[in-house]
Amino acid sequence: MGHKPLQRKTGFEVCSGSVMPLGSVHFDLLMLQSLLLLVLLLLWAPLETGAQNDTEPIILEGKCLVVCDSTPSSEPAGSALGMSVRSGSGRVAFSASRQTNHEPTDMSNRTMIIYFDNILVNVGTHFDQESSVFVAPRRGVYSFNFHVVKAYNRQTIQVSLMVNGWPMISAFAGDQDVTREAATNAGLVILEKGDKAYLRLERGNLMGGWKYSTFSGFLVFPL
Repeated sequence: MGHKPLQRKTGFEVCSGSVMPLGSVHFDLLMLQSLLLLVLLLLWAPLETGAQNDTEPIILEGKCLVVCDSTPSSEPAGSALGMSVRSGSGRVAFSASRQTNHEPTDMSNRTMIIYFDNILVNVGTHFDQESSVFVAPRRGVYSFNFHVVKAYNRQTIQVSLMVNGWPMISAFAGDQDVTREAATNAGLVILEKGDKAYLRLERGNLMGGWKYSTFSGFLVFPL
């Protein structure tokens, strides 16, 4: 009876009459895994980009503000991509001061609006110097501050920021031991297009004048 000689594993494998190195098989598997990983990455990248665009707006700042939104709600129709453009020239700001003193007869006893005779800033020209009234050009959040000085006046004064005839914020000055004192306040107010904002003397008088007083405001952002 003949005996088969013992075969020693030498790193080769016999398969269907052919000899294939085991190292070559291992290399081919690594190449296949790398190709599959590359295909998955290429397929995943567009999905990730699309998901980001669905949740996060893209904002570009310059002369125009471009807002991209996949689900626009309040912007006018006409863009399939939900893109709206707001002009960068829509800036609104004003600041006025009082350079001279005058008698209360220059102030209307009916309205008691506090007037300003010097324009420091009037971007958009929405503050009327003659009436000392600011007219909102659009709906938005506006910031106002005022500093009304009473001079040589022992009476307490109350100054209010008025919007369409209604007081929004007020300030008082009533120290009798100083020659000059200021009623000062500031705040944020939501205004509709066409709303009018101005300062009104609610209490006391400005008989000594109100030189160095200021009234300022600007659009924080539209709504």
